[in-house]
Amino acid sequence: MQAGRQIVVQTRNSSGKLKELGIRLKSIRNIEKITKTMKMISSAKFAKSSKKIGPARAFGTGAQAIDASTDGAQKEIYVAVTSDRGLCGALHTTICREIKIDMEASTAAEKKLVTIGDKGRAFFAGTDPSNLILEFKEHGRNEPTFEDASFIAQQIQAAGFDFEAGKIKFNHFASAMKQVPTDATLHSVNSLSNADLSVFDSIDEAVLADYAEFNMTALIFALIKENYVAEQGARMVSMDGASKNASDMIEKLNLSFNRMRQAVITTELSEIISGMVAIE
Repeated sequence: MQAGRQIVVQTRNSSGKLKELGIRLKSIRNIEKITKTMKMISSAKFAKSSKKIGPARAFGTGAQAIDASTDGAQKEIYVAVTSDRGLCGALHTTICREIKIDMEASTAAEKKLVTIGDKGRAFFAGTDPSNLILEFKEHGRNEPTFEDASFIAQQIQAAGFDFEAGKIKFNHFASAMKQVPTDATLHSVNSLSNADLSVFDSIDEAVLADYAEFNMTALIFALIKENYVAEQGARMVSMDGASKNASDMIEKLNLSFNRMRQAVITTELSEIISGMVAIE
């Protein structure tokens, strides 16, 4: 009689574990579907945006062609280019950490921070938000446009911080597998006024201010486009790895599920046979 109770308890426990394993298996299959879908979306966005990166880079090259010295600057501004979306590895965290290190190492009297993308805002809000003067959300969901860059540049200039030197940190797109955190110099009206612009006939304050705004817009446009391509490539690779890991887990859990189900069936058959023998 005691042995019979042990068999019943064992069967119930095995059935419970089998059900739990089945729920887990279903959950991982759903995750696999999501990661595969996200990989397909990122692949499409990556293929589309990578074809347009060449012309966008030309804007950045032109904006960086000016040699304006910023040595001894006491008012610095830092711009962290991230995104609103994650699931792309350590792409955004790396940018934010390097910006934080650069700001801590700087000897400037005043240092201010601008974040492009909610991931950057969230990082610095949890560390030291005192230097944060501007934050731009709703970035990275769609491909960046020149209008987006123009709005960011206008807001930076209207923030009331007359910086003498600026640095933008973004992810340079090397390949889908490789994204390199890179710095670019952000020129202000003050730094441009000290630059060698002798190729122009005459430059008054209004012309210089207009050029400073266009220069900043062109640079930001090139860098947010570059960062967008790098992000899509990183997410595509990340979701591909997640899909493969989910597939491996499903294969292992399927094997465990089938073995456990076979054990439950065998136990139940043994109970039936034992019961029939007892009746006879």
